[in-house]
Amino acid sequence: MTAPAVPAPRSGLARPFLRLRVAGYAFFLPFLVAFLVTVVAPLAYAIYLSFFQDRMIGGTVFSGLANYARAIGDALFGAGLLRVALFLVVQVPIMLLIALGCALAIDSGRLRWPSLFRITIFMPYAVPAVVAALMWGYMYGDEFGLVGQIGDALGVALPDLLSRSWMLASIGNMVTWEFVGYNMIILYAALRAVPEELYEAAEMDGAGAIRIAWSIKLPALRPALLVATVFSIIGSFQLFNEPNILQTLAPAVITTSYTPNMYAYNLAFNGQQINYSAAVAVVLGLVTVVVAYAVQLLTARREKTL
Repeated sequence: MTAPAVPAPRSGLARPFLRLRVAGYAFFLPFLVAFLVTVVAPLAYAIYLSFFQDRMIGGTVFSGLANYARAIGDALFGAGLLRVALFLVVQVPIMLLIALGCALAIDSGRLRWPSLFRITIFMPYAVPAVVAALMWGYMYGDEFGLVGQIGDALGVALPDLLSRSWMLASIGNMVTWEFVGYNMIILYAALRAVPEELYEAAEMDGAGAIRIAWSIKLPALRPALLVATVFSIIGSFQLFNEPNILQTLAPAVITTSYTPNMYAYNLAFNGQQINYSAAVAVVLGLVTVVVAYAVQLLTARREKTL
């Protein structure tokens, strides 16, 4: 009776696999370190600060959720949130529609110089936000800017774009000018990933350009539109540079609490309320996450029903 065969040791196979795992972790480690240092650590520190209060008597003491309760009932913070929510609801759809139209126009192949058009639309995104805000702020001026000069040339009184009733729309115009090109690139890249065979089959079936855009291109753009929408939601709640620069031109209109980000910044650096500012920032982050997740959830449910 022969003895059963003893399986050969597999150490030779295990070593290359182990080396591959070590190499994978080595490539991942720099990102992990950067993520922990630049994202996790500041966020954890902000949450830690939000649980304390700096009092005249007793110094810094643990306050639990007192700062969060104050932030939820803060009228200035609530007004800023409503203001950026209105900004989001109006500006983001307009910006994405313009970006979608530009992406479809470039992808149609009917533009004479599509590369020049693409670069021209994208170029404002390369302009720093501070420079863009200064440029548009002085253009808006009814006494010293382009709007005032056009009004004088036409002999009419144009609306003051830096007034209280026009300020949010003026900021929305600036942000749209800055980020249409960025969103256009996202959507155009998604269009370039659509297989050419789909277009050829549609043309053989007699579909025109509008039908192809509606039945093929727009469905293919849904994931990219979702990404652009989520990025735009985050950007809307983080609105800071544009109103902060325009505050010097219209201090009576743009207050220190005009947006939640401005409110948190001024609480920390001008009001020396660092702990309460951290709580405001955390609440703002939670609101942003909830809104962005709600948009993703609604989009996913809609995709299932289609």
